[in-house]
Amino acid sequence: MRPRIAAAAALLLMPTLAGAQAPDAPAPDAASASFPSPDGRNLPVVEHTLDNGMRFLLLPREGAPTVSFVVHVPVGSVNESLGNTGIAHFLEHLLFKGTTTVGTRDLNAELALFERMDAAHDSLVRARGEIPAPDTAAASRLESRIRALEDSARAYTVSNEFDEILSRAGARGLNATTSYEATQYFVNLPANRTKLWFVLEADRMRNPVFREFYAERQVIAEERLTRTENSPAGLLYEAHIGAAFRVHPYGVPPIGHMDDILNVSRGQVEEYYRRYYGPNNTVVAIVGDFDADSAMVWADQYFGPLEPGDPPIPVLVREPEQRGERRVEVLYDAEPQIRIAWKIPDAFHPDAPALTMLVNVLVAGRDARLYRRLVRDDRIATSVTAGTGPAARYPGIFTISAVPRAPHTVEEIEAVIYEELERLRAEPPTEEEVERVRTRLEADQVRRLVSSQGLAFQLAGSEATWGDWRETFVLQERLGEVTPEDLAGVLERYLRPETRTVGILRRADEDPAP
Repeated sequence: MRPRIAAAAALLLMPTLAGAQAPDAPAPDAASASFPSPDGRNLPVVEHTLDNGMRFLLLPREGAPTVSFVVHVPVGSVNESLGNTGIAHFLEHLLFKGTTTVGTRDLNAELALFERMDAAHDSLVRARGEIPAPDTAAASRLESRIRALEDSARAYTVSNEFDEILSRAGARGLNATTSYEATQYFVNLPANRTKLWFVLEADRMRNPVFREFYAERQVIAEERLTRTENSPAGLLYEAHIGAAFRVHPYGVPPIGHMDDILNVSRGQVEEYYRRYYGPNNTVVAIVGDFDADSAMVWADQYFGPLEPGDPPIPVLVREPEQRGERRVEVLYDAEPQIRIAWKIPDAFHPDAPALTMLVNVLVAGRDARLYRRLVRDDRIATSVTAGTGPAARYPGIFTISAVPRAPHTVEEIEAVIYEELERLRAEPPTEEEVERVRTRLEADQVRRLVSSQGLAFQLAGSEATWGDWRETFVLQERLGEVTPEDLAGVLERYLRPETRTVGILRRADEDPAP
């Protein structure tokens, strides 16, 4: 099965992550030859909005005869609640299962079996919820019945037909991601197969069939086990983010809670899809060797007939003000780690560029302050990273993470981090330090513009988040305007002990005493 990137951060300028680890984002494609101006605001992007509200950003460019497609739906785990966490990610998997005409030999026979499976699942949920104890015998019997029914349905299913049609057409990098605030589907195709994407993607939006539902549930449960429950970093991340956000949905990672994954129904996923995935809530970016006029005709022809959905339900939950340090520990037989977070404003706030620059001053490059002290000079840590996040639209956190080098402890690392932050307050970054970061960020920007797929991600994400594809490039300009005084200001305003949340992973037999 094709590996799927899950629960990844959106590829925007913010939120940011810098240091020894790289953001979990698709690798740049090699299919780009023309080298645009570093000022992306001048790119000749053609904007085309359908009557149903679906937005297309079209950027033809010379180079390799390939085209990159990114579909961006600004819906993610912030649009979930307890009881259905992980549903956006679950839906992302199911949208590769075909449609009423792709992936099936007999749709009516499949649907008849779906009804019987789903009725058994409803009974299974009731058996699991029996008070004072689950009816395990009934649950086991019902699980077996669901597996048998889904095995029967496979006789009418053509597994992975959606993928195979695209693969036979020369597709590369077919995949999807789900993050806190977005779901993105992407693929690269030979230029002469551009129309095929419009045909298949419009069919997927109009006629999805969530087949192989229960088998895919097990795939997702295994993904959670691998990425979170059997991963030291995943366990610490989940505990730490949950301590930092007690009310806001940022406190639950996009993979969701295991019990919600195991109990969500096909009907709930279908309802979620109808609620949030209308064309009026979708942005498509297409970059590469194609004709924009033809693309507009195909967009009208294939996506125009889609009915606009209801406006998505707004997220009204706000995290209460934090009034004291929070600490959380995870005991696990692995190398210790530490995460320290402070509350910060959302990515629209005027201070956001300075916070992004602060990340880079601290950890980006061998001369960055924390990297130099912890990893290069004192050699008490094997890595240090920092970032802002976990997404953009709501107040978030500024995070520093580090892994001690044995025999040094997380307590030593924590003390040095605070010491370096105090030194930064006393000795603000020099103009030379800030200029070095500006140069690094400008180089990163040029690299992003070179990649057709990376550019498609930027355009779609910026349009969906800020309402203007140019904003991602305006943000780059604002980063260049940040001064050492700005950095001192955000350090003083936000990195305060009373808004701090500390997460530590240590072995159960480790003595935490310094």
